[in-house]
Amino acid sequence: MIEKQLLDAGIKNIAGVDEAGRGPCAGPLVIASVILKDPLSKSLNEIRDSKELTPAKREQLFDVVIEQSLTYSIIEVSVDEIDSLGLHKCNIEGMRRAINALSIDPDYVLTDGYAIPGLVTPNLAVWKGDQVAISISAASILAKVYRDRIMIELDKNYPGYGLAGHKGYITKSHTDAIKEHGVLPIHRKSFSNIAEIINSAS
Repeated sequence: MIEKQLLDAGIKNIAGVDEAGRGPCAGPLVIASVILKDPLSKSLNEIRDSKELTPAKREQLFDVVIEQSLTYSIIEVSVDEIDSLGLHKCNIEGMRRAINALSIDPDYVLTDGYAIPGLVTPNLAVWKGDQVAISISAASILAKVYRDRIMIELDKNYPGYGLAGHKGYITKSHTDAIKEHGVLPIHRKSFSNIAEIINSAS
């Protein structure tokens, strides 16, 4: 475990950072950061990449992560920001915002896949980090559960699009719903599938 190596080297407050919502064409990008009290705690044995967990298990472990954290943050990047700045830049800046929102300054930062240029704190971009670093896995659960809750609420505001089911991903049913009911304010118009639908309707 990466965290054990860092702890053995005398590094204490290790922040994990991960996002949820890069792929969907609807809804915000959500990025979470967390510093766990003890990354080696047996209380965290079930923590893993959020994609490997059922929704019910993620909900349960969301509370475990909160309980086992020294500090955590969850930030949203709006559809307007994504359309204006681009997804990748929003992801990088969102990670920076999530780290800066922690109430305790981390001694080291672990991110899932993408480095954060110019970050003063020592940091490491970990390939498939949500599968090999528990701090990143914990952050992935916070981000995923938080975003899923947003999409379930948006489904109530925009019935007929199936947002609670596919969470805004580019599925056939979602694409068919957009073509039938129209593009929503929560759709990312910079995404090619949404832009194509807009252009074909004009």
